[in-house]
Amino acid sequence: MIYFRNFKSTFSKGITIPSLIFIIGVCVLSAIYPNLTQNLLDTIKSFIFVNLNWVYVWSVTIFVLFLVYLMFSKFGSIRLGANDSKPQYSFFSWISMLFAAGMGIGLMYFSVAEPMQHFSADVFADNPVTERAKDAQLFTFFHWGIHAWAIYGIVGLALSYFAYRYRLPLSLRSCFYPLLKNRINGKWGNVIDVFALCSTFFGITTTLGFGVVQINSGLETLNIVPETSFFYQLLIVVVLISLSIISAMTGVNKGVKLLSSINIIGVIVLLLFVLFLGPTVHLIGGFTEGLGNYITEFFQLTFSTHTYEEDTLPWFYNWTILYWAWWISWAPYVGLFIAKISKGRTIKEFIAAVLILPTLFNFIWMSVFGNSAIWFDTHVAEGALSQLASDPDALMFRFLEYMPLSSITSGLVIAIIVIFFVTSADSGIFVMNSIATKNAAKSPKWQVVWWGVLLAVLALLLLNAGGLKALQTMTLITALPFTAIMLLFIVSLMKALTIDRNYYEREFSVSSVPWSGEYWKERLKQIVSFKNHSSVDHFILNTVRKGFEELQKEFADNGIDAKINVRDNPTSIEIEIRHDVVNNFVYGVKNQVKKVSDYLIDEDNLPDPEGQKTYYPKTYFGDAREGYDVQYFTKNELISDVLKHYERFMEIISEEQNEMFISSNANKNMK
Repeated sequence: MIYFRNFKSTFSKGITIPSLIFIIGVCVLSAIYPNLTQNLLDTIKSFIFVNLNWVYVWSVTIFVLFLVYLMFSKFGSIRLGANDSKPQYSFFSWISMLFAAGMGIGLMYFSVAEPMQHFSADVFADNPVTERAKDAQLFTFFHWGIHAWAIYGIVGLALSYFAYRYRLPLSLRSCFYPLLKNRINGKWGNVIDVFALCSTFFGITTTLGFGVVQINSGLETLNIVPETSFFYQLLIVVVLISLSIISAMTGVNKGVKLLSSINIIGVIVLLLFVLFLGPTVHLIGGFTEGLGNYITEFFQLTFSTHTYEEDTLPWFYNWTILYWAWWISWAPYVGLFIAKISKGRTIKEFIAAVLILPTLFNFIWMSVFGNSAIWFDTHVAEGALSQLASDPDALMFRFLEYMPLSSITSGLVIAIIVIFFVTSADSGIFVMNSIATKNAAKSPKWQVVWWGVLLAVLALLLLNAGGLKALQTMTLITALPFTAIMLLFIVSLMKALTIDRNYYEREFSVSSVPWSGEYWKERLKQIVSFKNHSSVDHFILNTVRKGFEELQKEFADNGIDAKINVRDNPTSIEIEIRHDVVNNFVYGVKNQVKKVSDYLIDEDNLPDPEGQKTYYPKTYFGDAREGYDVQYFTKNELISDVLKHYERFMEIISEEQNEMFISSNANKNMK
């Protein structure tokens, strides 16, 4: 713990100090030398977007395909928590909070601006108006659809799974547990969390900075403030950050949950207003056609790198690649928040909700506002909205002037942006404090105030100095290394999910099937002890060999020639019966080694193994089937097991339908 004079803190020194040095250093540099910093970062960003754009295309595609696979796989029924855990929040509250944290201010900022910018882009200027309108909707769907939520879903799922299923801290470092094991508690874990904290802070700061500018523009439109200036932006930041701090101090169960529920209702009211008082028939038809167009073009859009369309490459870099980088840079923050509210959901339920519901709502929202703006621009405004496409701060409010009750709807938009601002900031404060304290159960209230004040001060510093875009560029650059981290999340998840599923599906050991209870004391000793190489060799060369020799003699008495083969390195013994088939009957036992888990080595309630290895006798067969452990078999039980496999072998070769497969001559003729 760190102590600041009389203030007790739960901050982790190894995470908080490096993060603050980097965050404050970058922000101060961006404020003092905004142009120099911007030019330098733009050069780096351009190099990444031009030369490594394929990394984003492939990675985001993998994220989507992986989540769809999990949703329909056998892993989908695994619960994020204990098998009997229940969701902490109602479905409506869960979706509301997920939606508010995931998109928030962006919906208000880009719902009119993005479709209008695609519609009026010079690169598409030669296309017919109807084609430009369709493409504007398609590209907006693509950027705000399943791909964006798949990015959030990967991080949220990994965090939820390892936090609630493995009972690890709700931290990005925990997602590497299957790969790093206990090393996640060391410097590697700190590096991962420092990266997450810095990325979260930069993402929230830039987004909130742009949100403040839009609120200022809306207040000017309503004549509440006389101008858009730093003074009024300062007042807005002070008021909103104060509300965010108060909300964050009440916790997720109260502040964030209540505000998210209020906001989703406000969003739906505004949506219905524009839908029914705007060009309704056009909007419904446009949404229907747009959804079909998105489904039809899904894979083409997903894999498109515009390699053969050089004129559209700059647009591709500045929109699709920028969006993938932007969503990835936000993924630590949004993923942590989603994980915090998703305990008790099944993997299938989690993925379906995260991928489908927000995506569908985004499509409806973007269709209603974007298509309405384009319709007004071509039918009423005579291109006036297209001319404002480069001014997204004011575009939403100018669009609403073509609707009835524009003052009221503009006020509602400001209220929604304010609540989105507060929910994004308070959930961001919560997430940053969680990362900085390694998910401490309870932190002092002053730490919440600290993060809120730091957000406000640095956002205002950058707003005043013009360094906000430099910080945004820095955020986009950090997306590249985090892309690699997210790909490792997938590897880690698959490894853990496979172990998880096998744990619950694993049946009793084959060696326990013939147990009668007669030798229970001896078998208890065997179960809790670890075998060394020589003891397993002794079992194979004595118990197994004696059993095979008795079987060999009995087979001979029945006219069957059975051969016993003994090999070294590793020690193995097998009984073989030759037949005129592809695979002779073989039943063997070999000395096999396996690594003992760190948990068992550290467990005080079990005998200590010798090193990290233990040995056991494992069966193998002539047809390459997977063998099993027979260390608990007695000689007679082993003989019985050999006979079961020989009976199975005889049944297979006696069936006429298997003749082509098992006949040596048939196989020779096929060669």
